[in-house]
Amino acid sequence: MINRYFSFILLIGFTCTTLISFAGNPDRQGEAGAYELLMNPWARSAGLSAMTASNVTGVEAMRINIAGLSRINKTEINIGHTDYLSATNTKLNAFGLAQKVGKTGTLGLSLMSIDFGELRVTTTDQPDGTGATFEPTFFNIGLGYSYMFENKIAVGILFRVVSESNAEITGMGLGIDAGVQYVTGENDNFKFGIALRNIGTKMRFSGQGLSVRLDPDDIGPNDGIVLKQDAATFELPSLLNIGISNDFYLGKARESDLVSAHRLTLLAAFTANSFSRDQIGGGLEYSFKERFMLRAGYKIEVGQEDNVDINNVYSGLSAGASFALPISKKNRDNQLIISYAYRATDVFDGTHNFGVSIAL
Repeated sequence: MINRYFSFILLIGFTCTTLISFAGNPDRQGEAGAYELLMNPWARSAGLSAMTASNVTGVEAMRINIAGLSRINKTEINIGHTDYLSATNTKLNAFGLAQKVGKTGTLGLSLMSIDFGELRVTTTDQPDGTGATFEPTFFNIGLGYSYMFENKIAVGILFRVVSESNAEITGMGLGIDAGVQYVTGENDNFKFGIALRNIGTKMRFSGQGLSVRLDPDDIGPNDGIVLKQDAATFELPSLLNIGISNDFYLGKARESDLVSAHRLTLLAAFTANSFSRDQIGGGLEYSFKERFMLRAGYKIEVGQEDNVDINNVYSGLSAGASFALPISKKNRDNQLIISYAYRATDVFDGTHNFGVSIAL
């Protein structure tokens, strides 16, 4: 018991000191890259605008707070598809696997790729297009581990490889996530979570696409030469997620049933961004017998000018729903979960998330 509260006090102290270094800095907005690391391909957490650092579990935790990876029964498999900013024809595809290792540890693997469709090749001489097309390749792979102490404190770390490329240019980097979750209360109903994300190496583009050939007419009577330009480095979009939540249980489905008939979860979250304004928001989730869930959230930017009416694509209203279908009569925890989420945006018709997961 003493060790548990001591760990919680250390966690609070770590949170306060980290906030100082992760205060939002709008003056640096646009200086980072690899912003796909801020995109959430998972439908359940997307319905709450990814404000689930305190209570996210399983595969989805590898995108928000890696500590929650260990809060599964045995095995979890997730598949996600996202119509990102619908009018842009950008798609996110994701796959994740979480597997218990022993009684308290869990390993996880996640993959996400972005499909931009076919883009036109343009040049300075043909700015409207040459008739050719290309397809950029953006993907990232994460490998994480989470460990749980007495079902109260969970910690985790994740390593992620980030790759962006096309036929003539490529960039690669390594990011690290770390997180902690703390659970307390008579029914483990109060939860607190903190996660550092996208702390890693700088990225730089390189390749043939950065070389330019100058013709003799451009340089005089000498032979043509090839000039190679070095690209500038850029950082990953590092951030700090902090969240709290509380579950309210409203009766039981049956006297012999351990699952409450109704659960209402209230949550709040704060995100400190290193390269943009901070964000704060809240949400709620209603669950009926843990089989049908409705959720909604709202997130705003801190310090946004009063005369700016357009929200950031990661702020504003979100909503979603999930259906959990039992796939085993012997074990009610074996489920097929189908989820959907919508995040409103002022431009580009919003973002739609679809997800299917299997919990064993």
